[in-house]
Amino acid sequence: MVLNIFGHRNRSAAKNLIERYFWQLTDGCGNDDCDNEFCASCRHFQPLDRNAAAVRALELCKINAKLCDLKTSQTGSDIQPPGLKEDFSGICSLFRISPDVHYLTENTVCMIVSVCEEEGDYSALIRVIGRIFSNANALIKSFRKDEINSSEPRDGASEQPGASLDVTVDIDSVRRVYERLQTIEQAESALLNALVYLTPNVELDLEYLEVYEANPDYLNIFVILMENGNLHSPEYLELALPQLCKTMSKLPVAALTRLCKLWSGYDLPHIRRMMETFQQLITYTVVSREYSGEHLVNEDDTVVAACKCLKLVFYANILGGDVDTEHNDDDDGGAADSDELSLHELLGEERLYKKGPQIDLLEKELGVRPIDSRKPLIPFEDFVNESLNDVVEMDKDFTFFKVDAETKFSFQTCPFVLNVFTKNQGLYYDNRIRMYSERRLTALYSAAQGQQPSPYLKLKVRRDHIIDDALVRLEMISMENPSDLKKQLFVEFEGEQGVDEGGVSKEFFQLVLEEIFNPDIGMFTYDDDTKLFWFNSSSLENEAQYTLVGIVLGLAIYNNCILDVHFPMVVYRKLMGKRGTFCDLPDSHPGLYQSLKELLDYNGDVEADMALTFQISHADLFGSPVLHDLKEKAEDIPVSKENRQEFVDLYTDYILNTSVERQFRAFKKGFLMVTSESPMKYLFRPEEVELLICGSRKLDFEALEKTVEYDGGYSKDTQIIKDFWGTLHSFGEEQKRLFLQFTTGTDRAPVGGLGKLKMIIVKNGSDTERLPTSHTCFNALLLPEYSSKEKLQERLLKAITYAKGFGML
Repeated sequence: MVLNIFGHRNRSAAKNLIERYFWQLTDGCGNDDCDNEFCASCRHFQPLDRNAAAVRALELCKINAKLCDLKTSQTGSDIQPPGLKEDFSGICSLFRISPDVHYLTENTVCMIVSVCEEEGDYSALIRVIGRIFSNANALIKSFRKDEINSSEPRDGASEQPGASLDVTVDIDSVRRVYERLQTIEQAESALLNALVYLTPNVELDLEYLEVYEANPDYLNIFVILMENGNLHSPEYLELALPQLCKTMSKLPVAALTRLCKLWSGYDLPHIRRMMETFQQLITYTVVSREYSGEHLVNEDDTVVAACKCLKLVFYANILGGDVDTEHNDDDDGGAADSDELSLHELLGEERLYKKGPQIDLLEKELGVRPIDSRKPLIPFEDFVNESLNDVVEMDKDFTFFKVDAETKFSFQTCPFVLNVFTKNQGLYYDNRIRMYSERRLTALYSAAQGQQPSPYLKLKVRRDHIIDDALVRLEMISMENPSDLKKQLFVEFEGEQGVDEGGVSKEFFQLVLEEIFNPDIGMFTYDDDTKLFWFNSSSLENEAQYTLVGIVLGLAIYNNCILDVHFPMVVYRKLMGKRGTFCDLPDSHPGLYQSLKELLDYNGDVEADMALTFQISHADLFGSPVLHDLKEKAEDIPVSKENRQEFVDLYTDYILNTSVERQFRAFKKGFLMVTSESPMKYLFRPEEVELLICGSRKLDFEALEKTVEYDGGYSKDTQIIKDFWGTLHSFGEEQKRLFLQFTTGTDRAPVGGLGKLKMIIVKNGSDTERLPTSHTCFNALLLPEYSSKEKLQERLLKAITYAKGFGML
């Protein structure tokens, strides 16, 4: 019953109070000087009709608002308020017949629900919900933060600080209302039907009337609707939620920005609920429909709209987590520009080969990028939709992304929903088209100049001088015609016959990296604990050597190869335009990180106990100590509790940025020579770039077994092959990595997992004492047909344990 909402009062007392408030709101107290804003006698009071007064009386009773003393009559007897009907159901009757309830408050809903529960009849509730939730104007005015403090909801944005981003909805109140309504089956149906009726009208308003620009509170509609915790239920997935997504996607960028910032302040369960709601709609739609070359998933309005809405949650997820929008390095690494664009303009192909990705307006307005995220609220992997990845045709999606972006939707504008393998396909098409472009341009040049065309990036090197030869050739190309680096790579070893179909290039990369990362060269230092390389700040090598390393990494991505290089993640973050910070030290310099963290956490007298100054010492190439001042007069500035954070920041910046600036700048320059015009920076996060270059550490040998090929008389049913897989599956993690290193030249899986690895097992004679061998350039294992499983295991373990593998896939 309605009076249960006033639990501390009995029924009779509450009824009398409500009657007095109702009388005060309708007839007033009779005092001409009344200053009670809740009294009709007050000169500033806005008159209410009897239906609205009935609702207001309940609200005032709940907050124990001010009551006036009624003016007595001439006879001295008190004026008695006529009150409402003796049985309180009269209030419910008002709602059943009244069109004057123009908006909802939490109190109003609670009152209607309580009365309906008492009567066992929810028709009044259904009518009110249907009327308000199907009307845009009514919903805009509902559940306001100031619902008690003013008789009429105010229009416009909040006047509090940050008004342009604030909303006037009392979100906690909305959540309580939904929680109450979701226990009533009839109310849930009313909400569903109202949403189906509301969204097409709102969509038309947004598309043609610019209603948001006229009234920013129009955003309240979406704030309220998205709090419905049942949006992901089957009843909504069919019609209501798709329409809501399509409507929400029509909001202008300013409104979408406000939604993102609002949602970023939500706690994790609410953000995850919204993420799962849109993900469920995408998955439900994809699995329930069929797609083909004539009917692409890109043309499915529901999937497209859901992805656009999921994008809002994605950025809210970034903003709500640990974000670093500072520490940006805008240096382009010195990548040389070429005249490629002008030539493509002459060919009418400037749109296909335009430089850089399109600008994401939402990202620009928010001022945050995925690269700025240190730790999102929800892991990025949870935003990937595998069902969608299974049906996206990346060749066509790539065309939409590069050519028809204004008229066609590309999922590469929502790269967070794609897995690394799918995005790598898009990168592959971009690379191949650029390679084809370079061939055409070469042909045009050659025809004009009467020269023999050279459509490939050809490197002729000597094995004994591979670094010098590669360095000279690539340096000449980078200076004379850097666009040649975008041609397909073909390598020839001097004095050796053979056509490079991928294996020779692979061996070239393997040998180059083996020499460059040799600790004796001194270009990089190696940490035995982390198994990672870092730039040697004291290296005597010139910058050209580091540029070569960058070019090699870029060429590996461009030619779809995987390298066996081991850098900390901060290297890839720096390649993507960020500077190293204290958060990067645990991965790159764990010992230093632990020392600095202890300094920050120390509770004693830092200055007396630590005896540190802003002058630090590190070892040079020969192990001799070198002093460095972190600031002016550093040796005279002690580190104290007050300035220790500054010390840590300066120390970190020196180690990760300043001390290796010369080496890293050259390294990045080489990398950008190959990748600067690629969509890689837009599509991939740093950890995904590492996957492109180095592959994945997650090894699924079950997937490898399903895709491996056999030659020389072997098949999957040959006994030795059955013994081989039984032996390999019994290996521990480290032994499996040794096998992969032995066979392919790296202990990592390619993008997409071992199932994407093209590996072949070849019969190499009958039973013998010889060990298995491999051709890492072709991922080929040469396996003799041993007489027993035990002998196979013994020979194989010895081969992988004592073999030296350093190379690439």
